[in-house]
Amino acid sequence: MKNSIRIASGQGFWGDLQDAPVRQVTAGPIDYLVMDYLAEVTMSILQKQKRKDPRLGYATDFPAFIGRVLPELKAKGIRVIANAGGVNVEACAEAVFAEAKKLGVTGLTIGIVTGDNILDEIDALLAKPEVKLANMETGEPLATVRDLVISANVYFGAFPIVEALAAGADIVITGRSTDTGLTLAPMIHEFGWTADDWDKLAAGTVAGHILECGGQASGGNFLGDWRAVPDLAHIGFPIVEARPDGTFTVTKHESLGGLVSPATVKEQLLYEIGDPAQYITPDVVADFTTIQLTDDGPNRVGVHGIGGRPCTPFYKVSAAYSDGYMSGGTLTYTWPEALDKAKAADQILRTRLADLGLTFDEMRTEFVGVDACHGPLTNRLADPEEVQLRVGVRGHDLASVTRFGMELAPLILTGPPSVTGFAGGRPKPREVVAYWPALIPKTAVTPSVELREM
Repeated sequence: MKNSIRIASGQGFWGDLQDAPVRQVTAGPIDYLVMDYLAEVTMSILQKQKRKDPRLGYATDFPAFIGRVLPELKAKGIRVIANAGGVNVEACAEAVFAEAKKLGVTGLTIGIVTGDNILDEIDALLAKPEVKLANMETGEPLATVRDLVISANVYFGAFPIVEALAAGADIVITGRSTDTGLTLAPMIHEFGWTADDWDKLAAGTVAGHILECGGQASGGNFLGDWRAVPDLAHIGFPIVEARPDGTFTVTKHESLGGLVSPATVKEQLLYEIGDPAQYITPDVVADFTTIQLTDDGPNRVGVHGIGGRPCTPFYKVSAAYSDGYMSGGTLTYTWPEALDKAKAADQILRTRLADLGLTFDEMRTEFVGVDACHGPLTNRLADPEEVQLRVGVRGHDLASVTRFGMELAPLILTGPPSVTGFAGGRPKPREVVAYWPALIPKTAVTPSVELREM
């Protein structure tokens, strides 16, 4: 058993800083690189891509990244774990092998974790009496939107990844695994933690939560003294130095920018959590109220004291369904009377849409620079130098949403003066993808782990 391992965050979402994982590999020692690509809406986007082209459906940035650093990964023995497989894990693995072939790299073993994509199995699963897939927020049965469902994925935890690591995978590619499971898995693998080591599993889960958003734990998007964060242009993503007893230290490569402090770590700990005493994952229920932090010096924060409780008998399911269309656009009005001009333009637009008899489920107007972020005007400038009118509509009538886009541009010459900022042509309708969270018994679905070699 190793005394410690260094697990580095490489991506916080699909579209994150492209050089960040390269710097993690090249700027100092690490044992594992974990890369989180998937948000809830990402799964539906990937499913659409796969329907158009069966070779797609995964995070295409990932094979390209591997192609940049694969020789160094092999030379340093760095293992990579990523949920970049989306809804086409097999194709993602083949794309990585293609990059390795171009580089002349051989002896590469990829572990793939599948079984999370249940889109084609929904009806068979619903036929089982124990499977409901009711909306966790409203209690509605999935039958109310069944014909509109475009993606459905189960959140698997760390243990399928552990299985792939134990089998010798250099790179593990998953579909919809939990963000925290990517970091927890190498701790379980290296330290021999068992499935009922609740406190240790909770500690690894907290470590995963700190790493999952990339640079947000090392000074990015920092609400504290953000001006004191050095060299954000070359921000070093966080690294966890994990130990067998479940304690760990959050740090970063010394040569890179950014900041790791108790304040930056605390902000990330608060990100996207509900009840802090019940952070539920497939592996454990972590109690965030037990977390203890220590300032261990420049860019070093110690974490310890974390408590955990037994996991639940359910997996979470992230499903998405088509829920109509939306469209939106902007116009910018300048001083003097910029706000009055923008408000008048909004009323003119609404009158014209009503005259046409168009119907929308929702129409929303924001005056950016005045009320878009902070609500109605309070103690800000009464006559700002410029105001951006931002208008959006949502509805199930495609014709109405399409016509909205045709009515915005005419305001340039048929509305208030001093308008600019209209570019890109008429706003086009876009499909609205709605989220459907549900639970499924763990007994109803089984992850599959497979090794592929070249």
